[in-house]
Amino acid sequence: MNSHHTHGNLSRKKFVSILAGVPIALNMPFRDDYQRNMNGIFPAKSEFDIKGTYLNAAYTHPMSKGSFNEIRNFLNQRMVNGQIPKGYDGFDRTEALNNFAKIINASPEEIAWIPSTMVGENLVVRGLSLPGSKEKVVTDAFHFHGSLHMYGQLAKQGLDLVVVRPRNNKIDLNDLDQAIKPGTRLVAISLVSATTGFQHDLKRVCEIAHSRGALVYADIIQAAGAVPIDVKESNVDFCASSTYKWLMGDFGIGFLYVRRDLLPLLKRTLIGYRQMSAFTSHILPFDPPGDKVFDSESLDNMSGHFEVGTFANEGIVALRYSLNYLNTVGVEAVQKYRQPMINRLQEGIPTGKFIPLTPPGSGSPIVCFAFKDANAILKPKLDAADINISVYEHMIRISPSFYNDMGEIEKLIEVLKSA
Repeated sequence: MNSHHTHGNLSRKKFVSILAGVPIALNMPFRDDYQRNMNGIFPAKSEFDIKGTYLNAAYTHPMSKGSFNEIRNFLNQRMVNGQIPKGYDGFDRTEALNNFAKIINASPEEIAWIPSTMVGENLVVRGLSLPGSKEKVVTDAFHFHGSLHMYGQLAKQGLDLVVVRPRNNKIDLNDLDQAIKPGTRLVAISLVSATTGFQHDLKRVCEIAHSRGALVYADIIQAAGAVPIDVKESNVDFCASSTYKWLMGDFGIGFLYVRRDLLPLLKRTLIGYRQMSAFTSHILPFDPPGDKVFDSESLDNMSGHFEVGTFANEGIVALRYSLNYLNTVGVEAVQKYRQPMINRLQEGIPTGKFIPLTPPGSGSPIVCFAFKDANAILKPKLDAADINISVYEHMIRISPSFYNDMGEIEKLIEVLKSA
């Protein structure tokens, strides 16, 4: 994180005014004031335009007004209508990438743009030549279900797959330790489980895996922007995240991190124009002479390995605002504000009918309960109260953010108690 000199305390009204009107102002040195005066910032309801009680950020985080304004400027640029601010460049991706690097404590040179988290995991898996191999991969039952499907399909092609089962709503480190044998190629986990909100101790997972010669991939889509992440401290090898959840971006854009020294291990499995360092034609008038139709060379950096074609630039301009916001207020402050709401949900929702799935004292942004016939029984009650959470056939998932407050948590608890 950046360190800044301290300025005087800002009023909430002035803070919101600055954020909404001048996105670049988030580079100003406010962060220390925010952490000292957190109650004056959160709940940041004025940053959003949310109808009803929205406790479903793990599904998709609401976009802020500031990001909405950035997208509007970008669309004006695409329309070529002359209405963009002077000097505005909706195709500048550097600021957003740099700010994501700060959030996970990575170097910008270790990050590539990708379309989604699962594309990132596929790039790692295929870069390691796992499809069609008999290599050993260890994962767990709380990893993203799309990832489990991928590894299950690769197991049908010969991959030696081990899936660690949960105990007491946790993936026990001892069970993971037993599963990771010498010769294991990859350990693949979700840092925060979308299924239950369980959070791994990423540093310990990496220590165990690396002691056996295995590499570690972490899906961080339910963690990045919601809980502190330090890729250097954890020593994780690879991680990826889309941006429409806690990073408050949009669909179709994400990030892949690869530890710098491991990039040569991953082969290129998708090739496109963004990977070129040079292209020279020899067929058009005034082209330099050559025996071939063209000559081309590849970049050796992250772009050269993983980026293929065009980007979802509307999502990137949304990120320019939201990642500035997160780096300014601090992910630690977001987590600190949210934690009492998480604790209250775990204490206040009655057990019995509601079976807890999230470990007590969890610091993740997700709380889950099993409930028989949840969709049939609870969904109508929640809709009538204008409360939005994730409701499945026999389960609910609640995920508050920094625009929520304890009154909304109590409202949800009362509705659930009436079930």
